[in-house]
Amino acid sequence: MAASPVDPPLLAVRQAVSLALAEDWLPLGDLSASLVEESRTTEMAVVARAAGVVAGRLCALESFRQVDPSVDVAWRAADGTDVAPGTVVAEVRGPLRSILTAERTALNFLCHLSGVATATRRVVEAVAAANPSTTVVDTRKTLPGLRALQKAAVRAGGGRNHRGSLSDGVLLKDNHLGGVPIDDAVARARARFPMRMVEVECDRPDQAMAAAAAGAHVVMLDNMTPDEVAGTVRALRAAGHGVLVEVSGGIY
Repeated sequence: MAASPVDPPLLAVRQAVSLALAEDWLPLGDLSASLVEESRTTEMAVVARAAGVVAGRLCALESFRQVDPSVDVAWRAADGTDVAPGTVVAEVRGPLRSILTAERTALNFLCHLSGVATATRRVVEAVAAANPSTTVVDTRKTLPGLRALQKAAVRAGGGRNHRGSLSDGVLLKDNHLGGVPIDDAVARARARFPMRMVEVECDRPDQAMAAAAAGAHVVMLDNMTPDEVAGTVRALRAAGHGVLVEVSGGIY
């Protein structure tokens, strides 16, 4: 299966699947599946029970491969595909023992990541209907060890990724600005990390104006009402600031 723009890094997939399978296998392996004759083979279909967006194919495929490379998985829906109830997402063939051992891990990844993609798609479509020029981006509020997978699911749902890690950019929050003025903090960040994005979290319009004037690339309007956001954007544009505006928190 060829990689696509929504696929997570293969190393992250392998590591996550390995840990997930270890949770099921250790310490004695799959006791229930061991009762099945080794020679038995079977076919199974992965079928969508509800409407949604597919994500997590690489993780599901890797789950079967790590258990038994002889298991064959034929995908009928790519990541990012909208599916209706009853849609066949994949067909699986191989030794019954192996499929029984791997199926729950494969489905856990597929269901969870498809859920992330589906929720993202709903938000993306709602935002596009209100303002087509607005982009939906994610956060680092991900499950430990699953960030690359969940961010890939966001892409599958039509969203975009923000920072993948703390080293991807500078985001100055209120905790960072407790003892440093905004203009000083922005100047330090741009001087020290000239090739990185510098973003400032602002919960008041005057902070946004100060951050833009100091040279921040992005101002995050945090927990402001829609009216406050609109007023702040108008003030920024009237002052000639072309800074990118991000809105986070309290969005309904």
